[in-house]
Amino acid sequence: MQPAPLPRPDTSALALGITLESLCAYVFRCPSPVPVRTSFGVMHDRPALLVRAQTSDGAVGWGEVWCNFPACGAEHRSRLLDTVIAPLLLNTSFDSPQKAYAHATARTEVLALQTGEPGPLAQVIAGVDLALWDLCARRAGMPLHLLLGGGNHTVPVYASGINPDVPLAVVQRMHAAGYRAFKLKIGFDDAQDLTNLHAVRQWLKPEHNLMADVNQAWSLAKAQSMLPHLAYFELAWLEEPLRADSSMAAWQQLKVVASMPLAAGENMLGSQAFDQGIASGAFGVIQPDIAKWGGISGTWPVIQSIRAQGLRYCPHFLGAGVGLMASAHVLAAAGGDGLLEVDANDNALRSMLAPPLAHVRDGCITLDALPGIGIEPNLEALASACEGSTSS
Repeated sequence: MQPAPLPRPDTSALALGITLESLCAYVFRCPSPVPVRTSFGVMHDRPALLVRAQTSDGAVGWGEVWCNFPACGAEHRSRLLDTVIAPLLLNTSFDSPQKAYAHATARTEVLALQTGEPGPLAQVIAGVDLALWDLCARRAGMPLHLLLGGGNHTVPVYASGINPDVPLAVVQRMHAAGYRAFKLKIGFDDAQDLTNLHAVRQWLKPEHNLMADVNQAWSLAKAQSMLPHLAYFELAWLEEPLRADSSMAAWQQLKVVASMPLAAGENMLGSQAFDQGIASGAFGVIQPDIAKWGGISGTWPVIQSIRAQGLRYCPHFLGAGVGLMASAHVLAAAGGDGLLEVDANDNALRSMLAPPLAHVRDGCITLDALPGIGIEPNLEALASACEGSTSS
């Protein structure tokens, strides 16, 4: 049976249009007591780039730009917003966030080629798009997931970003906090990876989901050699075992011998890349990151394709609370059996901006009935929480 079509956004709520009066960038960098390790690098602090959009009629919305790597990414993308994207959008009228998104994307296509920076430009445009959707939902007086046509306000979550050092202790802490699904980072040392997975799998109940994220660390041959060792753990998915630029043929070869669904998408850039990934049949889980590419305007058609093909839509996110709550609302509107990714590492920029995470019940959070994404960032409090941090 094919899944039900995705709901359509409530376009009547967008009738006032959008004339942007200001687009402001706010950079924060929060200390990280425990560095976040991946196979390709370490995050020694937690950056965030928030975007505040305001229209000529006084409506306000908030978005977030992906900026985890490299360490200077937040400041760099802030300057791109101020000097490139904002001048393209300010004091121009748009019928909808989709029209503003299309305009900014089209006007920067050649620049992206010239500078070799399609990613950073797309990330800034995505963050602005999130702010515009939040703005429209606030102006309509309804939560974002309702504006997008959804009705469910309960969102399943999973604990992510679990380092290879003491993963079982982190899993136990997050389980006590209400989580029932967990994703370990692997791709470091084979013996350590398998030991960690075994310890966690043995502790968890059979009905609890366990996933693993390789962060692009393996070649095809390496992944093929590791898959038999991973079969025992009954993973809900194996994420990015290959580099994101691997051919679809390579992913398809891996799919043939994989006992678990393969997952990817956070590093797919553009609708064509997602179309190819979905059509390949290699993936069971597709993970677009709305703060990294597409915002809502670009990814909503992608999500519709994911769901239409019977695949699992699980948004990727590893940042502050604004982008996380936007991801939660999109997942709530999209429906299906997807899980919301929540970083298990301490991050005040996430916890202060995502109130529902304080109340995880049996693996789920409940979205507030407040307009938009349901939060109003307190910039002074965020700055205070970041005192003592240093840029890397």
